[in-house]
Amino acid sequence: MKFEIVAPSPGESISQVELSRWLVENGDFVEKDQEIAEIESDKATLPIVAGHQGKITFLIQAGESIAVGTVICTIDASEKAVVKEIKTSQARETAISSNKNIKAENAVPSGTEKVKVSPVALKMMDDHGLSVDDIIAGLRRISSQDVQAVLSGHPARTDHKNSETSAPSREEKRTRMSSLRKKLSERLVAVKNETAMLTTFNEADMSEIIALRGKYQDAFTQKHGVKLGFLSFFVKAVTEALLQFPGVNSRIEGDEIVTPEFCDIGIAVQTEKGLMVPVLRNTEMMNLAMIEHQIVEFAEKGRSNRISIPDMTGGTFTITNGGVFGSMLSTPLINPPQSAILGMHNIADRPVAVKGKVEIRPVMYIALSYDHRIIDGKDAVRFLVMVKELIENPVRLLFRGNDPEKALLDI
Repeated sequence: MKFEIVAPSPGESISQVELSRWLVENGDFVEKDQEIAEIESDKATLPIVAGHQGKITFLIQAGESIAVGTVICTIDASEKAVVKEIKTSQARETAISSNKNIKAENAVPSGTEKVKVSPVALKMMDDHGLSVDDIIAGLRRISSQDVQAVLSGHPARTDHKNSETSAPSREEKRTRMSSLRKKLSERLVAVKNETAMLTTFNEADMSEIIALRGKYQDAFTQKHGVKLGFLSFFVKAVTEALLQFPGVNSRIEGDEIVTPEFCDIGIAVQTEKGLMVPVLRNTEMMNLAMIEHQIVEFAEKGRSNRISIPDMTGGTFTITNGGVFGSMLSTPLINPPQSAILGMHNIADRPVAVKGKVEIRPVMYIALSYDHRIIDGKDAVRFLVMVKELIENPVRLLFRGNDPEKALLDI
């Protein structure tokens, strides 16, 4: 019995998707619930899993744009798994004798260990005179991509002397822009054209947070099962500042200004597919441990391209951290329809004036880009100053941004 697999919808209002890549080979035997492909829209990447086990037959090629609901492949459940086995030692001897250009010292001895090889991979190996040991060491299933990787590493088997006298390369590589990258490009251009964006800067002395993390990192990790980072402090500081300056948390809708009474903070995550911004919901209700757990979850999803549209929907403010890549200073672009974004940067030892003396302190430059149509410069500057003060004195986060001594005295 054959079963059809259709392209699912990544979210509402999305009718077209792109089959970005197959995770298996045409004709492979797949297991039930195995991920077989990835589809990509202008908003997110979504895995497709096999609903049944059996032999897969592709109907759509990778890179094709298709309508949601299109049948992309069939799975023949009547087919049973057939895997051809060859002994690596015998295959290596045969390959070396048939192709003198493959050096024996490059092969990894494997004795009589058996390796599973797909039919497509085996044919490619036979055609090019490669053995299992040329492809990979150890027991695993060899795919045609593995064989191709080895072949691309030995394009012509030319000797070193000839390669030195060859002409320099003038080749160019063209890669089709993904739907997600296209949409991202459109949004970034729209930000510049449709907003009155301005950026204000400040600097934050990170000494207190660094000391706090160093003192309590082990205890925090032991209790909460996650490490204490810098980003969670900034999320809390931004949240408290947004509650004090709700205009920064607002957005424009037509002729109205919408001001949420909650804080949903987007965290910019760089992935292989492009920049994505998953959202932390109701950060005014979260503590540092809850924020760190959510950040770790988003990071894992980002590495595996599993950030979904619901993860990115909404958001009232965004934080981006170029410091992890070494950025000293930048002017981050607003994430529409939001009206402001905070940019974090690297931490570096810099000379600062402390009570009339010059001291070396770990300093981070911070930047706030905002839409001047809705946020006045005064509020933007005061907002960023408050974030700076909360970072430099993190204990104030316990008192809704107020001075602890004033909170004690109720003044």
